[in-house]
Amino acid sequence: MMRQRFEIAIYNSEVRHLVAQGEHHRQLPDSWSETHYVEVEANSAEDACARLQVKYPAEKGYVVEGVTPVRADS
Repeated sequence: MMRQRFEIAIYNSEVRHLVAQGEHHRQLPDSWSETHYVEVEANSAEDACARLQVKYPAEKGYVVEGVTPVRADS
């Protein structure tokens, strides 16, 4: 199977909660309260999310908002 590129929208729920209360996360910048876009090469959208979870685990507050295939000609 040929790998495809996916754009994943992700934020950190812990940072989002703290920023909403006027506080700051001890390790992550406030920008993680907003959506970040990360590109991942994978065989499927599910595989892309699994690969992303290695660096951005749900146990540390990271939340995937969406996964979009990236067109090869873009």
